[in-house]
Amino acid sequence: MSKDEIFNKIADIIADRFEVKRDTITMDLNFKFDLDADSIDFVEFILELEDTFGAEISDDVAEKLNTVGEAVDYIAANGDK
Repeated sequence: MSKDEIFNKIADIIADRFEVKRDTITMDLNFKFDLDADSIDFVEFILELEDTFGAEISDDVAEKLNTVGEAVDYIAANGDK
């Protein structure tokens, strides 16, 4: 799967889960600062990424994922779908 395809899937998840306009989501979007998400929202988002992409995302890795771009890079390197 290409990084563009991964980005598009992640952007769709963000738009749906966080009620953000799809066209405002960029690689630089910061999960903690640009989304009105609490820690539970973020954990649920990470679980959805794991289910969608077949990637195991440890708590340590999840804490270091700050932007959409970082998530795309991680999924590209570790996902299996």
